[in-house]
Amino acid sequence: MARVRILPDRVANQIAAGEVIERPAAVIKELVENALDAGATRIEVEFSHGGRSLMRVEDNGHGMGQDDALLALERHATSKIAEAADLDRLASYGFRGEALPSIASVSRFELQSRELGRDAGTEVLVNGGKLVHVRDCGRPVGTRITVTHLFNAVPARRKFLKTDQTEAAHIIQCVRFYALASPQAAFTLIENGRVVFKSPECSTLVDRVAEIFGRQTADVLVPIEASEAGMKLSGLIGRPGVGRSTRHEMVIFVNQRPVDNRTLNYALIESYHESLPKGRYPLAFLFFECPPEEVDVNVHPAKREVRFRSEPTVRAFVIRHVLEKLRSLHVTASTPAPSAQVPPPSSAPVLPRPAVGAVLTPLRPAPIVFPPPPRPAPIAAQPIAPRPPAPDTTSSAWMPAVPPPVGPAWRFLGSAHGDYAMFESAAGLVLLDRRAAHERVWFERLQEQFTRGAVPSQRLLLPVPLELDPIATALLLDRLDFLNAHGFEVSEFGRNFFRIEAVPAWMEPADAEPFARDFIGLLREGRMPGHNEDLARDELARLAAAKAVRVAPAESEAEARGLLAQLFATSHPLTSPAGRPTYIELNHAELARRFQKLT
Repeated sequence: MARVRILPDRVANQIAAGEVIERPAAVIKELVENALDAGATRIEVEFSHGGRSLMRVEDNGHGMGQDDALLALERHATSKIAEAADLDRLASYGFRGEALPSIASVSRFELQSRELGRDAGTEVLVNGGKLVHVRDCGRPVGTRITVTHLFNAVPARRKFLKTDQTEAAHIIQCVRFYALASPQAAFTLIENGRVVFKSPECSTLVDRVAEIFGRQTADVLVPIEASEAGMKLSGLIGRPGVGRSTRHEMVIFVNQRPVDNRTLNYALIESYHESLPKGRYPLAFLFFECPPEEVDVNVHPAKREVRFRSEPTVRAFVIRHVLEKLRSLHVTASTPAPSAQVPPPSSAPVLPRPAVGAVLTPLRPAPIVFPPPPRPAPIAAQPIAPRPPAPDTTSSAWMPAVPPPVGPAWRFLGSAHGDYAMFESAAGLVLLDRRAAHERVWFERLQEQFTRGAVPSQRLLLPVPLELDPIATALLLDRLDFLNAHGFEVSEFGRNFFRIEAVPAWMEPADAEPFARDFIGLLREGRMPGHNEDLARDELARLAAAKAVRVAPAESEAEARGLLAQLFATSHPLTSPAGRPTYIELNHAELARRFQKLT
């Protein structure tokens, strides 16, 4: 029978490292947090081969003496808190005292530090949890920590790491978040000997966002600031109509700490329910501040999640002020210019003209419709060779010239709300969802083109620029050949920057950038598997079908019958590619029940 025993410190540290250090980016996160807690105003981060072979973080903080440097490598040794009550008033990033011993137990760890007032610094070398040496060294005030050969002591952990490109993207994203959260510090990031970005102290948040995340992102953001009952909300949010297919660009900080909190995430999403269509997520860089005793940061091993004492209060505060800001933007954008208020000679009223390049309003009007942000005018497309014009998806006229198959013998009655076509059948009444039907027809047509590898494309006269964050860049580069094999031509044009030079014939050039971002969103969610090309093609066709369809507000009987015939010629006419029903039928019994008729 096995006896109960106390594990050696080295084994305990390696177990703790499994929770704290899940990938190289987690090492960088812990070391950068320690540098900020030490009062650093200059932080330099360097890594090689995705962090596997080298990670170095150097700062100009207050440093440590020899005794503190050795004590910092012991488990649960920290300068941040002294008693349990301090957890209710945390003002630092770290507090557990687990990071340094966990990192040192699974790597070759070298610490050099000097505090103010000492002539020499201290160098400590630990290899796989074993102390190698402690000696004096020369260095300026501050700390430098070098981590090499990560997970060499636990080779099984190395097998779970992704490619160097993906791990590097996570490191870059991590450093950018902390650079955004700490404008008082200058950050330098170096990858494989090359400077990725060098961000000095910035006077405004929008400048820091433009410098770190790109000017394309900064141009569609507006500032927000509100305070109430000890809570403060500040930062930048996307204009009405600017959305993303995933939540990855909703960046939220709580007391300067980047976190993932359900309360704040859903409050932000709910605030945009009038400004974005269903399934789209806002773009935001939000800073939420509250008294430290009102938030618990000790609920996750990596401190990525926090919990509020009064979540309904926080949620209501965020929704109220974000919604107020969005509605004020709507009022400002919808107010006509003074010259437009002069009535024209004609008796007919003149509506305010939309801005040049503005996005069309949604097909289904909402109670309050926010005008989307200005976008560049559609780029003129120049085909490689003469070809027939792009298909018109607003009616059934885009169907092939071959005689269409005959659909069900239903009698056309008319249209309802621009979205539905009504038919009379022998069994009752049929309501056809025009958009769902168009999407099903388009999906199977594109699916066939993708399978055959015959996707007609059009080259753009002016390429569409596409600027991405590091993780999105890594995901796109991994699947760039796949995208280019299906009617696109996307080329890398610098770090985190691409050019879309050709698009499929069914796509409007102005839709190229949003489609590319939605494609990356599918990659982030793992819905575009690299090991199964058939599933990946189906997901691409599903996304393309949803983007290609543009339903006209009205439809004639001939168009409705043509759409119905094309729908029933598909292999799955009952559902759209997303699984929604394409039509519903109310039989005589159901109609009689609704009208309370006796049978």
